[in-house]
Amino acid sequence: MRTTVPQQDGGPPPRRSDARRNRERILAAALAELTHSPAVALSTIARKAGVGQGTLYRNFPDREALILEVYRFEVQQVHDAARHLLATRPPDRALREWLDRLARYAAAKAGLADAMREATRAPATPARWGHAPITEAVELLLEANEKAGTIRPGVTPDDFLLAIAGLWHIGTRADAGERARRLFDLVTDGLRAGAPGAPAEEPRPSRPVTPPERRRSSGEPGRRRP
Repeated sequence: MRTTVPQQDGGPPPRRSDARRNRERILAAALAELTHSPAVALSTIARKAGVGQGTLYRNFPDREALILEVYRFEVQQVHDAARHLLATRPPDRALREWLDRLARYAAAKAGLADAMREATRAPATPARWGHAPITEAVELLLEANEKAGTIRPGVTPDDFLLAIAGLWHIGTRADAGERARRLFDLVTDGLRAGAPGAPAEEPRPSRPVTPPERRRSSGEPGRRRP
């Protein structure tokens, strides 16, 4: 008698490893190409990914579906990076390195917005693209740092995202990386101010006052006696 293996409900069948790798290669190639050239041909993306056009269309039936999935995939990578960094770095280091990852995401998002306009001829605004995973990543990082005493208490994800809002205006300009680093340095310095675990600032030594007689003998200008 043949034994029937029951199928589990509530999800797609498991994807074969080679098919999953093809899909991830397509997404990585699409992210790189669309960021630099929003109108890049899908055939170019398939070639860069090392797959045939048939494989690309089996995964993504049209250009808009590919672009939306690239964006969703990139957001998820940024979210997952926060968890990975917190598991492998001290909280303050994890936050700073995650901000560098966020800067790369911001540059990609600027290119993908142009690609979305090319694909749909409709505004591609952040309101259409959910940022819940980014907010969740920020919450994880802030909670870990507050618990470690490396940031001032009471900072909310909204506070943090408002503080780095300038990131979304940097775009893909040539000095975007340097501008993002300067912004993040300012923000992280501000977060450390008042942190329970931050080292107390040492008072600067006062400059000794040289008596007028010594200033004159050493050639320094002094007041003339009347």
